[in-house]
Amino acid sequence: MSTIRRFRAMDMFNFGSVNLDRYTETYDLSFYLSYLSSWPDLFNIAVSADDTMMGYIMFKVEGEEREKEWHGHVTALTVAPECRRLGLGRGLMQVLEDASEKIHNCYFVDLFVRPSNKVAIAMYEGMGYIVYREVIDYYMTDGIMPTERAFDMRKALARDVHKKSVVPLKRPITVDELFNPRR
Repeated sequence: MSTIRRFRAMDMFNFGSVNLDRYTETYDLSFYLSYLSSWPDLFNIAVSADDTMMGYIMFKVEGEEREKEWHGHVTALTVAPECRRLGLGRGLMQVLEDASEKIHNCYFVDLFVRPSNKVAIAMYEGMGYIVYREVIDYYMTDGIMPTERAFDMRKALARDVHKKSVVPLKRPITVDELFNPRR
C-alpha cells in the first residue's frame, strides 16, 4: 500500500536508498529546497503505510505559451530499487500529467533520460512518450565531463490537438542548442 503526497522539507532526511542508483541524479540540499519553495505543489513523493519514502517526482511548468512551448517538465523521477515494478513511477507520472493538463493547460510533457536506462524508456514509451530528440553530452558520467547523451522524450497533451509538439527532430542537438535555442 502506498500513498502519493506533497514533498515536505523534512523528507530530505529520508532519501535513503531512493537516491542510491546510477540512473538517479542527486542534487545538493539547496537545489531541493529551492525547488520546494518555487514549485511546492509540483514536488511529490510516494510513501508506504509507515511513511517510508518509496520514490519521488520533481517537476515544473515552463516555456512560452505564445510559442506553444508551455509544458510540464520532469526534473527528477526515481523509485527506490526495492519498490520498483509496483507502478509507483507510473503513478507519480500520472500526477505530473494531470497537473500539467488540467491545472496548467500545457501543450506537452517532457523529460530527459539516459539511453542506457532501458527500463525507464520502456515505461515512458508504454505511457505514450516518444523520443523527440537526442541531446549530445547531456549527462556527466564521471562527475567532471559530460559523456552520455540524453533522450528528450515527450508526450502531447489534449491542448496540442495536432500533436505538433512531438514531431521528432531529425538530428541530435548539443547542450548549447538546448539552453540557447535559435529564434
